[in-house]
Amino acid sequence: MSLLCETPNLSRRAVLMTGGALFAWAYLPRFARAADNRDPRLIVIVLRGALDGLSTVGPVGDPDYAGLHGDIALSLSGANPALPLDGFFAVNPAMPVFARLFKAGQTAVVHAAATGYRDRSHFDGQDVLESGLPGPGNATTGWLNRALASLPAGDRVAKAGGLAVGPSTPLVIRGAAPVLGWAPQFLPTPGDTLAERVLDLYNHRDPVLAAALQKGLDADRMAMSDELGGKTMKPKGGLDNAAGMRQSAQGAAKLMAADDGPRIAALAFDGWDTHVNEGGATGRLANLLGGLDGAFEEFEKGLGERWKDTAIVAVTEFGRTARINGTVGTDHGTGTVVLLAGGAIKGGRVIAEWPGLKPAQLYEQRDLAPTSDVRAVLKGLLADQFGLSAAVLGDKVFPESAAVRPMRDLVV
Repeated sequence: MSLLCETPNLSRRAVLMTGGALFAWAYLPRFARAADNRDPRLIVIVLRGALDGLSTVGPVGDPDYAGLHGDIALSLSGANPALPLDGFFAVNPAMPVFARLFKAGQTAVVHAAATGYRDRSHFDGQDVLESGLPGPGNATTGWLNRALASLPAGDRVAKAGGLAVGPSTPLVIRGAAPVLGWAPQFLPTPGDTLAERVLDLYNHRDPVLAAALQKGLDADRMAMSDELGGKTMKPKGGLDNAAGMRQSAQGAAKLMAADDGPRIAALAFDGWDTHVNEGGATGRLANLLGGLDGAFEEFEKGLGERWKDTAIVAVTEFGRTARINGTVGTDHGTGTVVLLAGGAIKGGRVIAEWPGLKPAQLYEQRDLAPTSDVRAVLKGLLADQFGLSAAVLGDKVFPESAAVRPMRDLVV
């Protein structure tokens, strides 16, 4: 199920060819690495559809968990045992890379987390999550782009601009700051006759647009080439399946690993609305989690030495009900998980003020009660990675959120 909130209205300069995936190709200047050799990167993955946090990172030590989550509850025993993180929580067995990185101190979990939104509309929840505004509305910019725009003009992260991966630019990274758009399944092969004809046309009629198209084709060549002989990879589909998630991360990592590549990126993976036959350790949700796990692995491999300075955060609009429904799925809920990964993450931890799963402890007697604010996590990452102040974060990046303090000590 695709849960894109809106259909963007793209101008001629935003789409350069039929089916194209170039939205705002920005000039990417070269610059030297910092004297301290720290070169921070931040990757935001939006999981659209509402992720079941209790089947992603299960509180297997909570005595009420198995009874509520029923057949889709994770367990440390059985045919498909969950992978223990500590003495209380275990991660879905579809995520062995996350578990490996957790042991290495490079992944972490913030559990029982939610934005300030408390209703259960996908569209409004995604709007709040990606815009960073206190409530739903006609948002046109996202918190990640506003963070990028808040950096000093000469800052190398600001100069490099952002990267948007997918057939349309995610709201979270839309705004005034320059953004490079790339989608593996929609852009013609750089040597394709159509692309060359369009480039030739604009070379004669619109040199500015021609330059943008050329940069787009060059970026696509880099993102889509394999490691052997520069051959072009075949697209593997959309961003709602395991293969598409992995390939989008593989291409994004190549672009972000370049010395002149973007330091900030946003990806949006669809399909997390699991009302029916959700599955727990196996099935539909596990297949999606395997794709997300593959994306983490592709970033780890593709970023190379840049991995040590990278923070990845995966967020979703809200969680799902603590009790399974009659179709062995879960309905729209509240509290869920935020997943953190990267060499820059101070990992090996599940950060949670656990609220419990007894009826009186559930939010509205149905959902995991949130005890952490997603905005606090995001603010903490932006502060630690890029030095943004609490005042800027509370006023410009996440308006009207001064009371939500950045969660600190997330980065090494």
